[in-house]
Amino acid sequence: MPEKAVLVVSFGTTHLDTLEKTIQPIEWDIAARMPGRVQRRAFTSGMILRRLAERGLDIDDVPRALERLAGEGCADVVLQPTHIMNGDEFDKLCAQAEPFRAGFKRMVIGRPLLTTLEDYRDLTSALMEILPEAEEGTVHVFMGHGTEHYANPAYCQLEYMLHDGGRTDAVLGTVEGYPGFEEVLRRLGEREPVRKAVLHPLMVVAGDHAKNDLAGDGPESWKSQLLARGCQVSCEPKGLGEYPQIRALFVRHALEAEEDR
Repeated sequence: MPEKAVLVVSFGTTHLDTLEKTIQPIEWDIAARMPGRVQRRAFTSGMILRRLAERGLDIDDVPRALERLAGEGCADVVLQPTHIMNGDEFDKLCAQAEPFRAGFKRMVIGRPLLTTLEDYRDLTSALMEILPEAEEGTVHVFMGHGTEHYANPAYCQLEYMLHDGGRTDAVLGTVEGYPGFEEVLRRLGEREPVRKAVLHPLMVVAGDHAKNDLAGDGPESWKSQLLARGCQVSCEPKGLGEYPQIRALFVRHALEAEEDR
């Protein structure tokens, strides 16, 4: 019976190739630094869980994962999200976990990737380390998910901090929030001349949005629309979870949660 556990909670993905490259390495890195805890997985997206179940893949949501741990006699559990911000999915995680708190001697929840000012500085540093040297006429366009949640300004703050760090060639946009693709185009229009755009997903996994909305061949993808405007385009289709510098930030959040008394 596990006395202590770490439950790594992700939005989830139906793309098993990117799951193995992103979510799984985050889980492994956290487990390696928390050897006294059994490591478990949960997803927060009901739609993804249903689609995976239709394919014969049974993954817990947060309530079922916690119910299992409590039933196994676990007394101390750390929940570490792999969410980027304190948005809808993190709120959902907290709401689903709260009724189970009384079933453990101790239950703590780690921070998403972007919470404190230090978190923004750390992610900015990691992205600047990942990016190649700035090249005249080239911009790096990051696509985030975006949300109507009040946490959405996280994208704007991150872009400001990249610019303050000297990477004014980095532009952030979102699929479902502000700034959107029209704002991305406006930013590119403010830079002269832009000959090439390198596209990056600002998402933990490189799933549907990265493969289709960002780098897809359909006419509405960001790649296709930039090509139609005469811009050279290349794509760096890695989810954030593929970079050890970024996985290390999730590990640190989990360790800090474990130490929080």
